[in-house]
Amino acid sequence: MNDDGFLEPAPRVTFADELERLPLDRLLEIAHGASPEQVASALSTQPIERTPGDFAALLSPAAGERLEELARAAHDLTVARFGRTIRMYAPLYLSNECLSTCTYCGFARELPIARKTLSVEETLEEARHLLRGGFRSVLLLTGEHERLTGVDLLQERIRALAAEVPQLAVEVQVWSEEEYRRLVEAGCEGLVIYQETYHPETYARVHLAGRKRRYRWRLLGPERGARAGMRRVGIGALFGLHEDWRYEAIAVCAHARFLQRHHWRAQVNVSVPRMRPSASGYQPRVLLDDAELTQLVCALRLALPDAGIVLSTRESPALRDGLARVGVTHMSAGSHTEPGGYEHPEEASEQFEVADLRSPREVADRLRGMGYDPVWEDWARVTPSVEARLASGRSRRG
Repeated sequence: MNDDGFLEPAPRVTFADELERLPLDRLLEIAHGASPEQVASALSTQPIERTPGDFAALLSPAAGERLEELARAAHDLTVARFGRTIRMYAPLYLSNECLSTCTYCGFARELPIARKTLSVEETLEEARHLLRGGFRSVLLLTGEHERLTGVDLLQERIRALAAEVPQLAVEVQVWSEEEYRRLVEAGCEGLVIYQETYHPETYARVHLAGRKRRYRWRLLGPERGARAGMRRVGIGALFGLHEDWRYEAIAVCAHARFLQRHHWRAQVNVSVPRMRPSASGYQPRVLLDDAELTQLVCALRLALPDAGIVLSTRESPALRDGLARVGVTHMSAGSHTEPGGYEHPEEASEQFEVADLRSPREVADRLRGMGYDPVWEDWARVTPSVEARLASGRSRRG
């Protein structure tokens, strides 16, 4: 209550506040040295009751020795929550213009690469290529150039695409809540922001210039997007930037849990990208091997039973097929990481190398052969009136 006798609104709790309170040292101790008994306890705990300590135990070397058991548990939980479905999406790069210097990125401003920003007509040409391939969910990406890839450009491109593409999301530079509202009003419903690394010192070391240097601004971006009305919010870390992948895993899991609690109207998705070669020549500090990536996906599923888990074409076909059986629920296919790459791949430089070169049809056929149903459009979408009733029911319950 203030001096005039009026109740003041409680200060908004952010994930930055929660991250500061997270007992990272203790959780890392568990993640690196959990006993077999701690792993057994974490595995036997019901999903809704799993604690950050249980998640840390599932990341441990001792849990890695029980990988087949983890995989079975993650598979069973994924099928129970999501069925045998894999949601398909495609990235569409609008521009590789960038004013940031990120040591690991193929778009960094100092690199002598071929730069290109798609016109509205070129954007529609790329989107129609994807629509012909079956895609109905498209992720729009740009470099970080405030003028050339700003909100005005994004609004224009989104409005043009929304008439033909059912589901649009963005993975672009980080904006304010009001700017995200402009994108939502234009027809965007999804937002993806990788924190890249949750380790502040590593973040400063790999982001040398540009707006992307602002760690906290980026960290709170998903919350601003959720408040602006984004129906889907995706987060992730680039595994390989920081030397301890378990640190990143603990932070990203805590972030997902925070968003699910405080912004429950939005579907929360988690990506697990490993560093790939790019034009920058960056070499990962530590490589996360295939078994560790599988363990990470299993642990995330067991700790986040209702979160989507996203896997891109950064990974090999065999590994992607295997992880689809474990906990992955969203996949890209046939991806190009350069502007105009679907129709004119020779005109610009790519952001990173793609490992799975199969066509969308080949990926879909393989998924069907494994007993899974590739879903090209979000079958769970509901009308605004139904969504409002569901939200009202959740509000009364909690």
